[in-house]
Amino acid sequence: MKKSVFFGALTVASLAAGVAGAATLDDVKARGELICGVNTGLVGFAAPDANGNWSGFDVAICKAVAAAVLGDPSKVKYVPTSGQTRFTALGSGEVDLLARNTTWTFSRDTDLKLQFTATNYYDGQGFMVRKDSGVTSAKELDGASVCIQTGTTTELNLADYFKANNMSYQPITVDSNAEGEQQFLAGACDAYTTDASGLAATRAAFANPSDYVILPEIISKEPLAPAVRQGDDQWTDIVRWTIYGLIAAEEYGITSANIDELAKGTDNPEINRMLGTEGNLGAMVGLDKDWLVNAIKAGGNYGEIFAATIGEQTPIGLARGLNAQWTQGGLMYAPPFR
Repeated sequence: MKKSVFFGALTVASLAAGVAGAATLDDVKARGELICGVNTGLVGFAAPDANGNWSGFDVAICKAVAAAVLGDPSKVKYVPTSGQTRFTALGSGEVDLLARNTTWTFSRDTDLKLQFTATNYYDGQGFMVRKDSGVTSAKELDGASVCIQTGTTTELNLADYFKANNMSYQPITVDSNAEGEQQFLAGACDAYTTDASGLAATRAAFANPSDYVILPEIISKEPLAPAVRQGDDQWTDIVRWTIYGLIAAEEYGITSANIDELAKGTDNPEINRMLGTEGNLGAMVGLDKDWLVNAIKAGGNYGEIFAATIGEQTPIGLARGLNAQWTQGGLMYAPPFR
C-alpha cells in the first residue's frame, strides 16, 4: 500500500511539473471553454440532471470562473472525477480547475504540487447511521463496519479517531459516493463516513431521509478549496480572486439583482474597484474590467450560491455555521480589493 501511494504521488507530481509552465488562461481562451473537474455526482455540490445539465455549489464556482474569463458561464465542460482520479486529472492537464469538495492539506499542497486557491467551504468529517440502530454517538461505533471512500483524507482521519478512542472498526472501501450510498443502504456497513456536508447531501437523496441520522461528532478539519496546478500564478490568481469576489460581494451587498445598477458606479471605492468603474484590477490578471461583474451575475454572490444549492431551504439543509461571513461569526473573509 505504501509503495502504491508513493508512486502515485510521484506520478501526479511529475505530471504537474510537466504542464507547470503552461499558460492556462491562454489555453482556456483559445479553446473557448473551461474544463472543470467535479464530483462524479453529489447532489447539492455537483450533479447532472436527466438532460446532462450540471448544477450545485461546486459547479457554481466553475460557472463563475468561466464567466470571469470568457464572459459566459455556460462555457464549461464538466469532467467527473473520483477521489482517486481527481489529482491525476488536474496534474496531467486534463482539467483546468478542480472544483470538487477537496480538502486542502499539507501533502496535497506540497508533494502533489497542487495550488489551492481559497477555502470556499469549511467542513469536518462525520458519521451517518440508520436511525433504528439506536446509535446516537460516534463513541458507540466500537466494532462497527464503516463505509469509506478510498483516496480521501477520511481514511486516515477514521483510523486516527478510532485509535485515539481505543475502538476497532471494519473498513468497507468504496470508490465513489454513489457506491458508498449503495453499500450503506444495502446494509453492507453500519455507518458511512465522509465530510458532514457530503453526508447531508447523500441523505437528502435517500427515499426516506428521516430514517437516517448524522451523528453529532465532527472528527476533523476539512477546509474544502478549488485547486489548480502549481507553476501558473496568473491562473491561480484568477480562480482565487474570483472566489474572493463572490465572498466580498455578499459582504458588500452586491447581488445578482442589483449588480447592474451598482456597476454604474457607487460611493464605495471598494465596490467600484471590484466592479471595474475604478482602477484596473481586471487588467492585472489579464481579464476585462467587468470580469467580476460577469462572475457574480453567473450565480449570484457567495450567500446566494450557498442558499440556492445547499442552504437550509434546500433538501440538503445546511446552516451557514463556519461558512457565514466574518461579520456574522463565520470564517468567510475576503482580502481587500485594492
